[in-house]
Amino acid sequence: MSDSNVLEGPANAAMRETLSVPEDAAVAVRRKKIHIKTYGCQMNVYDTNRMTDAMAPHGYDEVDTPEQADVVILNTCHIRERAAEKVYSELGRLRKMKDARAVEGDRVIIGVAGCVAQAEGDEIRRRAPTVDLVFGPQTYHRLPDMIARAGNGGPALVDTEFPAEDKFGHLPAPRRKQTLARGVTAFLTVQEGCDKFCTFCVVPYTRGAEFSRPVARIVGEARDLVAAGVREITLLGQNVNAYHGDAPHGGASTLGGLIRALAEIEGLERLRFTTSHPRDMDDDLIAAHGEPGKLMPYLHLPVQSGSDRILDAMNRQHTVSFYLDLIGRIRAARPDIALSSDFIVGFPGETDDDFEATIDLARKVRFAQAYSFKYSPRPGTPAAGEAGQVPEDVKAERLARLQAVINEGQLAFNEACVGRVLPVLFDRRGRHEAQLIGRSPYLQSVHVENVPEQLFGKLSDVIIEEGHANSLKGRLAQAAGQED
Repeated sequence: MSDSNVLEGPANAAMRETLSVPEDAAVAVRRKKIHIKTYGCQMNVYDTNRMTDAMAPHGYDEVDTPEQADVVILNTCHIRERAAEKVYSELGRLRKMKDARAVEGDRVIIGVAGCVAQAEGDEIRRRAPTVDLVFGPQTYHRLPDMIARAGNGGPALVDTEFPAEDKFGHLPAPRRKQTLARGVTAFLTVQEGCDKFCTFCVVPYTRGAEFSRPVARIVGEARDLVAAGVREITLLGQNVNAYHGDAPHGGASTLGGLIRALAEIEGLERLRFTTSHPRDMDDDLIAAHGEPGKLMPYLHLPVQSGSDRILDAMNRQHTVSFYLDLIGRIRAARPDIALSSDFIVGFPGETDDDFEATIDLARKVRFAQAYSFKYSPRPGTPAAGEAGQVPEDVKAERLARLQAVINEGQLAFNEACVGRVLPVLFDRRGRHEAQLIGRSPYLQSVHVENVPEQLFGKLSDVIIEEGHANSLKGRLAQAAGQED
């Protein structure tokens, strides 16, 4: 049974009012510490940042380890195999830490957030009584109230409802200080949920139906990020190209329209988006890739299988011919685009012929990179109970073969960049002195030596000298010109 409404009503009005203090006032009291461990996808990274933003006005600073924290939250993902068991293992370690801190008189609040929390609900409290809070990805805007209740000695709270209110509308703007600490690139969620119901996927059950944020709110958040030093933004959504948020002057905007609106922000250098569904790749978005501007020539477009029979069993709602035609139209609009994808091998009922069709597709498309996984059942999904589960050793052999083809294509794409001059956004410091690492327009990591520190966070032209399996190496074009 959910306890999502325990903080509603007049009885708790005083507590809510007490919590709603300005950030300047919050620093007058002892600031507390919060640590959030993030599992899984980029959207969870964004959610973690927004939870931290939500707690800052209430006197909480982010710290790097659970041992430093007054509140520890595991922000979980349910996509990968044995995701829930990994969470329970981590909770066992946190229980020992919590007990040891209690002996010293310290009260530590432990919470589980995200998709495992949504899927497991009360089961988490049953298996891990040390947990104080269990809440799904649609309710983290209520985190300050939940933590306040836990701190006051209230009973454990389980909140896995899909609330009617828009959580994004209840969150404070991203904090400038924290955004600066996170770097020059940022994720920004624009769409959540999924209506596709692929038979292997838990997302519709953990994230709910598709929801798109209004254009004006997204642009406002993006402006705040850019003002804090962000130069590249990746737009996130479970099916991001299904975006249909309210436009400023009425009607709904496509993702292409949103990208054009964001491109008007001065100081924003680059835009990306992920993850897309082939069925939602409309003409307007394809056209946006062909227009000069800030949208990078990189597209992650999961196909999952090269067999129509398996795609039908997955309820993917597209065929191989549809996907290949779509790839042709995208490349016609942007010939240099780098394509990425997802593959699942060993889906129930997959034959040798089905798998060979996947190998054939990977060779035809020549992906710049791709992610591939062995199928693993997700409780509650239709595929989990299907007959014809593929033996683990067969899945492992197929995965190794597919990855060899993917790696071959990725290396060829990287080697083809040698000799080119690519604009690189330096966003990380390397292991060597004066070494900076950045991203090319195609999302490759580019390692460059002898880079002045003032170029960190900036775009610089780099001559690519080496292409490796997972990265590029180059030198500054400006420095090369000076030498000549």
